[in-house]
Amino acid sequence: MTRQQTEVRKVTNQKMKMTPSEAIVETLVAENIKEVYGIVGSAFMDMLDLFPTAGIRFLPVRHEQSAGHMADAYTRVSGVAGVIVGQNGPGITNMVTSVAAANQAHTPMVVISPSAGTPTIGWDGFQEANQVSIFEDITKETVRVTHKSRVADCLRTAFRIAYAERGPVLFDIPRDLFYGELEDQILEPHQYRADKRGAGDPASIRNAVELLKNAEYPVIISGRGAVDADGVDTVRKIAEHLTAPVAVSYMHNDAFPADHPLAVGPIGYMGSKAAMHTLKKADVVLAIGTRLSVFGTLPCYDIDYFPKNAKIIQVDINPRQIARTHPVAVGIIGDAKASSDEIYNQLKAAYASPEKKRERLEEVSTLKDEWDQELVELAMEDGNPINPRRALLELTKALPEDTIVSSDIGNVSSTANAYLKFNQTRRHIAALTFGNTGFAYPAALGAQLAEPDSPVVAIIGDGAWGMSLHEVSTAVEQGIPVIACVFNNKSWAAEKKNQVDYYDDRYVGSDIDAPDFAEVAKSMGALGYTIEKPEDIGPVVKEVLAKRKPAVLNIFVDGTQLAPPFRKDALKMPKRFLDKYKHLDYDEWKK
Repeated sequence: MTRQQTEVRKVTNQKMKMTPSEAIVETLVAENIKEVYGIVGSAFMDMLDLFPTAGIRFLPVRHEQSAGHMADAYTRVSGVAGVIVGQNGPGITNMVTSVAAANQAHTPMVVISPSAGTPTIGWDGFQEANQVSIFEDITKETVRVTHKSRVADCLRTAFRIAYAERGPVLFDIPRDLFYGELEDQILEPHQYRADKRGAGDPASIRNAVELLKNAEYPVIISGRGAVDADGVDTVRKIAEHLTAPVAVSYMHNDAFPADHPLAVGPIGYMGSKAAMHTLKKADVVLAIGTRLSVFGTLPCYDIDYFPKNAKIIQVDINPRQIARTHPVAVGIIGDAKASSDEIYNQLKAAYASPEKKRERLEEVSTLKDEWDQELVELAMEDGNPINPRRALLELTKALPEDTIVSSDIGNVSSTANAYLKFNQTRRHIAALTFGNTGFAYPAALGAQLAEPDSPVVAIIGDGAWGMSLHEVSTAVEQGIPVIACVFNNKSWAAEKKNQVDYYDDRYVGSDIDAPDFAEVAKSMGALGYTIEKPEDIGPVVKEVLAKRKPAVLNIFVDGTQLAPPFRKDALKMPKRFLDKYKHLDYDEWKK
């Protein structure tokens, strides 16, 4: 904290004369904001001018969408709400995709949204857009500054809702309201928001304990809520007390330590067969900090694993998520850690020395060993030039245990779900159910800023890389030593798989012709490597980790070795009625 900030903190509860820009910046300081992401713009330049003196680092990106992904990941790793800002109009609208992704990921975020000046609103002036309307459906709230005296109050409201409802909030301020003077006091966060929530309804906790106590085959699903609440250790205690296997929710592979004897891995697309076969047997499911999303519980590998008759106990901080996708026996609205602590304490009191079910431990161990062996066997099949699974296997073997891994959406990125294992929380940063491409690399940059000393690796397909490679300039400029592992199969492979299975290998728009990504990286000042042999992956990764510089690994993988379609439930074999299209009909070409 700078000397100037120290002086302001001493008079926190006194009203002072200040400009609106000063009130905004000092509120950010009180909220412990260290970085703000965006692209410089005239609309907020008066505020921006204060950042260096306030001790706030402005991270200039090459595209505003990246700013949102960086802030999203920074928050997932650090727990501190990310803040982004852009020029009114196109700068802010460029953030729509990443804000929508953060909204579905339940990531607290504040979007500082300068809008057209009050004298010109409604004239369709230069760079004017109705930003509030655009963001209403992809944020938890849109907070409008209606007078310069309200700027600090409105910004506090934005942070309060972002943390309370776990998602982005738009702080919309007409650009002329950064100027002028006002009298206000700068409050500390504890004076206007409360971060802690209780364990939930005591009767519901008792009902949950009773179900668990009498369960024949209880299974736990641990989700991001358990991570955010620092409750994973309590989940472990419950699991050990019940000898209950623990699966993790879709793409939250860090929600339970993978090396624990009761860990069975992730459910959801390209998850763990061990988790799926285990969950299928459950008579009671304890879902902690997960909304049990529809996509995250769909059948996979032709295994319809989510139990139809099990009694579900769902713990979620948001009452809107309780029983939203699956009927529950007990719904508990509460903090994942506080609820888990209470469940564990009551379980201990219910029976002090539960008998360990050795056969269940042995069964879990067998299922995991079989699945691990299958993953290795699938990876060791020959590829031209590299089987993508082999590349994932070699990559994960080379990474240190504390590595943070971000993963994009797409064929190889999603196959990584089966190979990524973590023993620490806040290590897995995935695109999740919004499923937008171009997420992983800017997210990795944000994660690295949150933990500067941890290795950070992004897993990206070559299609998604085309949407994010411009941020290599940001990494070089800002000295962010992220490793981008680009799995290059020269295609939009997830969509190509649909064309293989449903459209008789008719490829429209799915083939990609790209430049040499390693050479492009070098031209931008980063390290660049082209890899065409699986045995080269491990040594290159270790070399780059030692150099601690931004790096791009252009890994050529086989474009014919593809994972199953993401959405079998949403695809059908083509039917054609017009004569000119009859040859495209499934009944015609299947002959």
